[in-house]
Amino acid sequence: MMLASIFRSLSWRHLWRWGLLALVVGLSIILMGHWAERRELQIKTEALQQVAQANALGIRGIAEKHGYLPYAAARHPDVQSLLLNPSDSLLSKKVNQYFSDLKDRTESAALFVMSSNGMTLAASNWNSTDSFVGQSYQQRPYFKEALQGRRGFFYGVGLTTGTPGFFIAEPVLNQSQVIGVIAVKVSLSALENSWVNSADPVVLQDNRGIVFLSSEPEWLYRSSDHLSSGDLAWLKLNGQYGMRSHYDILPWRVTRVPGSPTYEFQATVKHKQRSFLALEASLPELAWTLTVTSDLKSVQRARQEALALTTLLAAVLLLAGLYWRLHEQRFVEQLQAKRELEQRVKERTYDLEEAHAFRKAMEDALLVGMRARDPEGRIIYVNRAFCEMVGYSAEELLGCKAPYPYWHPDDLDKYMRQREASLQAESLPHGFESRVRHHDGHDVITQVYTAPLIDRQGRQQGWMSSVVDITAQKIAENRQHEQERQLQRSARLASVGEMASTLAHELNQPLMALSNFAVAARAIAGQAKRELLVTVLEDIVEQSQRASEIVKRVRVFINPQRGSYEDCDVHAVIAHSLTLLKPELQRNLTIVNTQLTENLPHIRGNRVLLEQVLINLLQNAMQATQDLPPARHVIDIETTLLERAILIQIGDRGPGVPEASQEQVFNPFFSTKPDGLGLGLNICRTIVEAHGGHLKVANRKDGGAVFSFTLAFSV
Repeated sequence: MMLASIFRSLSWRHLWRWGLLALVVGLSIILMGHWAERRELQIKTEALQQVAQANALGIRGIAEKHGYLPYAAARHPDVQSLLLNPSDSLLSKKVNQYFSDLKDRTESAALFVMSSNGMTLAASNWNSTDSFVGQSYQQRPYFKEALQGRRGFFYGVGLTTGTPGFFIAEPVLNQSQVIGVIAVKVSLSALENSWVNSADPVVLQDNRGIVFLSSEPEWLYRSSDHLSSGDLAWLKLNGQYGMRSHYDILPWRVTRVPGSPTYEFQATVKHKQRSFLALEASLPELAWTLTVTSDLKSVQRARQEALALTTLLAAVLLLAGLYWRLHEQRFVEQLQAKRELEQRVKERTYDLEEAHAFRKAMEDALLVGMRARDPEGRIIYVNRAFCEMVGYSAEELLGCKAPYPYWHPDDLDKYMRQREASLQAESLPHGFESRVRHHDGHDVITQVYTAPLIDRQGRQQGWMSSVVDITAQKIAENRQHEQERQLQRSARLASVGEMASTLAHELNQPLMALSNFAVAARAIAGQAKRELLVTVLEDIVEQSQRASEIVKRVRVFINPQRGSYEDCDVHAVIAHSLTLLKPELQRNLTIVNTQLTENLPHIRGNRVLLEQVLINLLQNAMQATQDLPPARHVIDIETTLLERAILIQIGDRGPGVPEASQEQVFNPFFSTKPDGLGLGLNICRTIVEAHGGHLKVANRKDGGAVFSFTLAFSV
């Protein structure tokens, strides 16, 4: 009942202010959801970059681990002698045994040597049924590259065994002449098996975009794009992936954003439709591309939580303002409820920022302090950075057992628990935060990472800890949090003050009109003037209907979801906006020139919101010329039919917008007016984009600015 009485008392003349307030609330909700979504995407992107780096290091490690084998074997005297004397059976037997022993020690799949014509002379699998000996591999790309004096890399299906593998080839030189080629075959099945157990898919593609390793078997030997006839001919000639004659396209529905290191795609994984965020990492030395992914469910959940939280906050703020205006005696109670809600929001925001800051600190911090302890916990090594951090010399620390002199007196129990966990191999790999007491008495906040200290025989000799001073970072975080809290509080107070002043102005005129009509009706009733009484009563009914329309509009402003989209005539929307602004246009002696294209198609949109955009832009144009001579009090409105949209331009003859500020004017809280909130143009852009259009500003050659936006028309 209270809200209904408030809405009935609003005036049509100031309805746009309520619209602006509702749009501010709606924009805040949208921005918060967008911020939460972008923040979660940023976290996932950083995590994907770490995963990609770790997998890339693993792949490079495999290449580096086995890359030395052909290089070393190529310099073995027996290998070179066999290439110079290929018919020597004794040399062939010695090299076969040498390759077999070397293969067992290095865990490679196979090792073999070929003459300059590609014929295999010796191999580690010489005594197996699928031996490489006697086989020719001169058509293989890795053989051709090594024969030209370069190291060759190649992944493909073996011509003899039919099993895929990674081939590394090295030329065998004799007096700077290539006399043969040595190659090692490495199986990547262990790497692929580790990916299968991953929660999110991982794939590896060659330089043609063909997936040759994947955690999802159904993606194997599929291509990210159609292959040319030349590529298909090359693949068939070299038998890289067996006898396949075609390669299907990956079943991914990819969405890319220009300038972003990541992209999104949808795919069916284990019979379920899922959405992923993907990051590609190039391995140029191998001509491969590694793609790591992460599920997007958490991004959608973060956006939904932010939208729900912001909507709740906006609703509480609006109700608090209404209650403050009409029920001052309950203001304290409502204010307390609002503060409690703000406290919960602040705590939630603080937890999220704290978790993100802690994670960022672990990733970016430089570990400078080093401390080693023996199995009994006695300090056996400290570096200079650690000594400077705690204020004690190495002589004072070496040989010390717990409790250590730099332990904070208030945290002794905590230190003992951490020490026991560390000595029992329970320390977490990401470390823990610890407060220590410097020798001069001040506190130092540190981050500690502990790992086992292993000797050459593989025996544990103690523990090595890396300690990072994060005191300055903690102080900076606290200062930033305090500044953000003050900024949020100022914004909330400004919104409440604006709402209160608007209510005071809007409610007065309709209430006074209804009161005057009622007094007049009572006086006329006593004079028995029936016709005049009917006229006054009709005026009262008209005012009531007017209040009812105001209620409908305000409900749309308060909750934009209640607004409906309908077919709209753009020229009718422009005409109604000019009618609403007619008193202001006349008061400012402003002339409106229109150049409207005839027979424009209807657009699908919300008439109230579109009128609000036009009213806002027209008022900005009037304000731009109000201090100029009357001859420049002119506004030009033009409509143009484009291919799939209608272009609307509103130009003035004012001073224009500086180029440096042409993009900033659409940012929230940016205003060139002394008393402006800086939200009008930002809200206008949001409404236009919600209708599938785009709002921009430019300066006119003859002076002034022109704001233009597009609206997609219905088909």
